[in-house]
Amino acid sequence: MITASNIYLQYGGRILFNDISVVIGDRDKVGLVGRNGAGKSTFLKIIAGEITPDEGSMSRPSGSTMGFLHQEMNIPTGKTVLEETLTAFDELRRLEQRLADMHEELERRTDYESESYFKFLEDYSHLNDRFHLLGGTDMQAQTERVLKGLGFKQSDFHRQTSEFSGGWQMRIELAKMLLQRPDYLLLDEPTNHLDIESIIWLEGFLEDYPGAVITISHDRQFLDNVTNRTIEIELGKVFDYKASYSKYVELRRDRREKQLAAYNNQQKLIAQRERTINRFMAKATKTSMAQSMQKQLDKIDRIEIDEEDVAGMNLRFPQAPRSGQVVVEGKQLTKQYDAKLVLDKVYIKLDRGDRVAFVGQNGQGKTTLAKIIIGQIPRSNGELTLGHNVSIGYYAQNQADVLDPKMTLLETMEAASPPEMRTRLRNILGSFLFSGEDVDKKVSVLSGGERARLALACMLLRPFNLLVLDEPTNHLDMISKDILKQALLDYDGTMIVVSHDREFLAGLTNRTIEFRDRQLFDHIGDVNAFLEKRALDNMRDVELSTKNGKAAAPASEVVKVEISREDRKRLQRNLQNAERAVERLEEEIKQLEKQMSAAGFYEGHNAATIMEQHRQKQQALEQALEAWEAAQTELEAAE
Repeated sequence: MITASNIYLQYGGRILFNDISVVIGDRDKVGLVGRNGAGKSTFLKIIAGEITPDEGSMSRPSGSTMGFLHQEMNIPTGKTVLEETLTAFDELRRLEQRLADMHEELERRTDYESESYFKFLEDYSHLNDRFHLLGGTDMQAQTERVLKGLGFKQSDFHRQTSEFSGGWQMRIELAKMLLQRPDYLLLDEPTNHLDIESIIWLEGFLEDYPGAVITISHDRQFLDNVTNRTIEIELGKVFDYKASYSKYVELRRDRREKQLAAYNNQQKLIAQRERTINRFMAKATKTSMAQSMQKQLDKIDRIEIDEEDVAGMNLRFPQAPRSGQVVVEGKQLTKQYDAKLVLDKVYIKLDRGDRVAFVGQNGQGKTTLAKIIIGQIPRSNGELTLGHNVSIGYYAQNQADVLDPKMTLLETMEAASPPEMRTRLRNILGSFLFSGEDVDKKVSVLSGGERARLALACMLLRPFNLLVLDEPTNHLDMISKDILKQALLDYDGTMIVVSHDREFLAGLTNRTIEFRDRQLFDHIGDVNAFLEKRALDNMRDVELSTKNGKAAAPASEVVKVEISREDRKRLQRNLQNAERAVERLEEEIKQLEKQMSAAGFYEGHNAATIMEQHRQKQQALEQALEAWEAAQTELEAAE
């Protein structure tokens, strides 16, 4: 277990941790929560040994392993995605090479009766068992499964890591950690760079993870699905709850209500006794009794109410000017970057009052279409028309990062403000929790959450009737996310939200447009209605069909897939052949394992040969299973 004892850490005049202690068990699934700036990431770095506290100690069992995914990781260049991810198995690959060398030596040796030969067989058997225990027979298959789970396509495996953005490189690092399966897995905002389907896959992986997981996340649903314990960091203290996030919120509220009730009852009791003492002190005959009562009162343990950081920004979007009935209409929209086609002749139409969520895997064109609509990038082909009197407000995915770091907060607001709003800038900044001397701070010293709040404040300076938000919640804590969501619910204009945060999107929109294979798939309802429909599949790379019928057609046209009877029979034969291959290999492996479990097996002359056959059959079975899965998918798509 990990033991943090009496941790004290101070930065300047601010006490970040004030004598906190935490014990984390070997299989705990912990959500680390708190406001931006509370110290969550710092606490993970203390656990990982990257930061040493001013006082206190951190310990974990010797020989235990730890993986730490944080926000400032750099992936080495010069390797493909698959090559870099396979470095997670460096120990296994060394073990594999050692076994291969030993196998060659076994074939050369003839001293079958010698003591050294039996010792060699024993060592070989031990290493071979360890190799199988660590999953050595299916390293590549495991790697490909995890990479696909995190959103990579087969065609991505042989691309250089340097070709991918920082978010995708973070996925490579996460894949390596998941494959290494460390005893303690520390994850700092793992969902920030994942699409919805990859988040759901990661939830399933972590749910069955055999070690301890400690994660920071502002995704409520992710925390609920992954964690069974919540540690809150607030104003230098920690509060530990044996519950997932939503249950923790209830328990925290109940604890504070009971604490407040107990405090109020005690205050009434104290006030009553103090009045009695004052009356008795006025009478000489009861002075000794009053003194005795005062001593008893002084011994009472005074109930204190835990401090709570409930500060929240005051966000309300300006009333939207009235636009025409059709706000946006795009026909045959195409976008191509060099040889890469991102959007292929798509159709989109938004009417006044539509509230639309853009969802789908990263790289499918959500941000690209948003930027085409607002006029930030040109389309390659097609038509785009903005309706009458449409004015646009835009929050970019990296909005907080494009602010000028050399400017102060007030200068940033002045640069974005029309003249008539200049007198209100300090009040607006105050409503976003920037008060007093804060307005003279440079943008460069702000945290990610503070920059996000400043970017939102800039949006309030001009009215608009089409609001486009690209991943607005990435740097916001739970309270700020709730405030933003309520402001959006109250907003009376047309809205597009690009997001992977299911809890944030739930109930916020009335249409969900899925981006997949360069097309748009339009679904009525919010993200939960969309996920309910897609949950009939396995939420991974759904292509053309669901168990309940065809998937939604692209918004531009209705597509019907038909094949001939001959093709259907061919697909059925492929599936049957794949099934037979799997059954045959499973039976052959079973027979080999029966021989390997026999008494005296490892003393026999052909032990090494049989074990090598077993290894080869295992590899063949992995390939056969992949072929069966591909045949099954192809047949389902045609039915």
